[in-house]
Amino acid sequence: MGDGTQLGGGRFPATRWSAVLAARSDDPAERTRALDFLIAAYWKPVYKYIRIRWNKPTEEAKDLTQEFFTRLIEKEFLDRYDPARARLRTYLRVCVDGFVANEAKAAQRQKRGGDAIHVPLDFAAAAESELSRAAPVIREIASPESLEEFFEKEWIRNLFSLAVESLREECGRRGKQIQFRLFERYDLDDNAGNRSSYDDLAREFGIAATDVTNYLAFARREFRRIALEKLREMCASDDEFRREARSILGVDPR
Repeated sequence: MGDGTQLGGGRFPATRWSAVLAARSDDPAERTRALDFLIAAYWKPVYKYIRIRWNKPTEEAKDLTQEFFTRLIEKEFLDRYDPARARLRTYLRVCVDGFVANEAKAAQRQKRGGDAIHVPLDFAAAAESELSRAAPVIREIASPESLEEFFEKEWIRNLFSLAVESLREECGRRGKQIQFRLFERYDLDDNAGNRSSYDDLAREFGIAATDVTNYLAFARREFRRIALEKLREMCASDDEFRREARSILGVDPR
């Protein structure tokens, strides 16, 4: 995301629904909804972390990622999570390390039967191409501390990606496709050095320069709201949410 993205102003999420807490619910539908959300938020960082931290080839890393989230559901890993002791992403990263280490110790891995839970993950659509783009950074990773930072950055990247996709869908439903396209062009373009001016965008989209300002302000405000909502869902408490919001988005929700 380009440096022009501005997340100030707007509303904080009114919702207090937490996927972490809902994953422990006695309601099967609520548990499923929560687990689906958490898997969507974490599968890419987990897959990339396994590839880099454990130096696993693509196919083995895919199998391990699928198996980890299957175990997450079947063994109810989240029931043992204590938000007072660690952030969820730290807890899950430690769980991944323990899982992969135990798998590596097993002399023979048995294929799971037909009753096993299957977690559908679209590796081809994203994870490997993103790893290729991150190759220069990955080569510099050596210490456990830098691997922890790598996992955190990939988690934040995925949080923003989910928020962007939700913004795209919302703008489509509300007939605000131009607002999203401007946001995509101006704030999401990696080539920030050649970013078009507001006047250039106004001519390209056939609108006034003041409209570019207003449309970008709307898209940024909505992106920030959506990102905060998704972040809130990933946290187990209001205190954790506030810490994460300050750390990731530089805001202080009340």
